[in-house]
Amino acid sequence: MRPSMNVYYSDHYTLPLPPGHRFPIEKYRMLRDLLLTENIIHSSDLKESPLASPELLALAHTAEYIEGMRTGSVDEQILKRLGFPWSLGLYDRSCASVGGAIAAMRDALKDGIAGNLAGGTHHSHADRGEGYCVFNDIAVATRLMKREGLAKRIAIIDLDVHQGNGNSSILRQDEGVFIFSMHGEKNYPFIKVPSHLDIALPDGTGDEVYLEHLQDGMIEVRRFDPDYIFYQMGVDPLKEDTLGKLDLSLEGLMRRDELVLSYAKRSGIPVSLALGGGYAKPIELSVRAYANTYRVAKRVFSITSVSG
Repeated sequence: MRPSMNVYYSDHYTLPLPPGHRFPIEKYRMLRDLLLTENIIHSSDLKESPLASPELLALAHTAEYIEGMRTGSVDEQILKRLGFPWSLGLYDRSCASVGGAIAAMRDALKDGIAGNLAGGTHHSHADRGEGYCVFNDIAVATRLMKREGLAKRIAIIDLDVHQGNGNSSILRQDEGVFIFSMHGEKNYPFIKVPSHLDIALPDGTGDEVYLEHLQDGMIEVRRFDPDYIFYQMGVDPLKEDTLGKLDLSLEGLMRRDELVLSYAKRSGIPVSLALGGGYAKPIELSVRAYANTYRVAKRVFSITSVSG
């Protein structure tokens, strides 16, 4: 294990949003700054995310949808479901989010763990995006791993508060893939696409009940016996999240992360981190929760984050 963890960022791509837009785009840069300020990672750990090519995106998406997003000719109804106005910055940033997931995957195979300060865009389907998710980074990276023979049994542990309908619609029939989604029962998306394992939680679920269900879910992950894990570490189960409806504390989220990441480390399974959702008010609470996941990863994987 290296003394550091490579972490990919793409927040330098401009995403012009209209005034009052509810998506907290500033959280990505805030997270990068907090990780550095609190010495959770070192500046030498940070890498600029490469842009995924249309050929790579085509591993999980239709040519028509990719071209529509590239040129701005995408159907207006798709943009409405996506929740973003089209811009070249949106396309570039989305390609970088996928590129960061692929780069983190390759680094995790070598180093045991790596991260992407974006991604987890699990509502993106083959032919459309929705719910602030343009391209499905985990689906593209999973298909690439399979194509290159880098892993035979891939588990996606998706703990975003919203069910990963796009992951399931793209990957559910793929051999050697196991999708575990634990989410709010009455939350978006209101029509779920079944995963291999879905645990739907009632509104107001708190730390202890949440962690009991997670332990049950991890039994099934262990039974699947993966040789790679994508961890969608969405922090929107946090009590203060405006889109969450669950009742987790910051400490509860850290215990969640400890459970998942300790399993990966103990079992020698490479794992890459995808950011997922976080919409707390104030947004600083989501940023703190994201940083805490990296704090847990640093401890579990005995990362020193030295310079050089």
